[in-house]
Amino acid sequence: MPPITKCPTHVPPLEEVAQVLQSGLEKNFESVLVSVVDCPDLTQKPFNLSAKGLCGSPRLADVGGPPYLLPLPQKDKLYNQAEIARQVELPGAFILGAGAGPWQVVGVNSELACTVQVAAEGNEPISINSHVTKVNPQNNLWVLEKLNSTDFNLMGNFLCCEGKPGKVIEIKARKRTGDENFMSATRQALQQQYGPQPVALGGVFVIEKGKANLHVMPDFPCAPLSSDEEVDEWLKFYEMNAPLVCVGELVSHDPGLDLRVEHFHCFSEHGEGGHYHYDTTPEEVSYLAYFNIADSIYRVDQPPVSWDDIKKQK
Repeated sequence: MPPITKCPTHVPPLEEVAQVLQSGLEKNFESVLVSVVDCPDLTQKPFNLSAKGLCGSPRLADVGGPPYLLPLPQKDKLYNQAEIARQVELPGAFILGAGAGPWQVVGVNSELACTVQVAAEGNEPISINSHVTKVNPQNNLWVLEKLNSTDFNLMGNFLCCEGKPGKVIEIKARKRTGDENFMSATRQALQQQYGPQPVALGGVFVIEKGKANLHVMPDFPCAPLSSDEEVDEWLKFYEMNAPLVCVGELVSHDPGLDLRVEHFHCFSEHGEGGHYHYDTTPEEVSYLAYFNIADSIYRVDQPPVSWDDIKKQK
């Protein structure tokens, strides 16, 4: 069993958080509407997730982290979604979010967009529609593939819940007028309102129109990467087209657990996906999001050294 730390989060009423996000996102988008609604059936298009809803004991799992990839990959950091469900005390959870794909299954390093309903016992999924995006070394272009596995490696940031219907926060935002990406603007609105009280959201958003900047990790680096500049040179960045389905989570404040405070990966039906950074067509972009508030964060297998510490050791 890896070390696990459980941290309770601040859980304001959904209506209050909706008001906070409405006010905050209006600073970054021309048109914003944030409401509390019944969660739509997320197994249907355009979402194509593995459970209908985001409700029922919602909690976040922050697993591993970039220090297990950098400066050199620790390939023995292998995880499984069914095990994570048990470790966050929710066997049989619906799990969705962003992580590193299982190299032992995919063959190379990759970006994982996870959406899986695991069984209460055993490691076989009840429903899975996860995807990985990898880089073809022959032409340096991306390849999006379905992943029929609940394994992942190195790091992951997930919402875990019972997958039930219920009340959630709906965000409709279009025409970006500010400098922040959709998720950073959302997180900063919460941070400004709640300060050191960590408010955690998880769920899905769709980039309905426009284009976005995404990165895809190529295969593992052969030489150590010890700076942000070296990491950016190693990563492959692409402009990709809507519609893109993005799954992940964000936390308004890190309570000292070396959390990744926002992390979303995308997939699509037209063969594009990867790690979401920002939209590149602000005049055209349109977002549709559904989120729930997590009542706790489980920090699983926290690296003993942070990425900031690694950079200082260079």
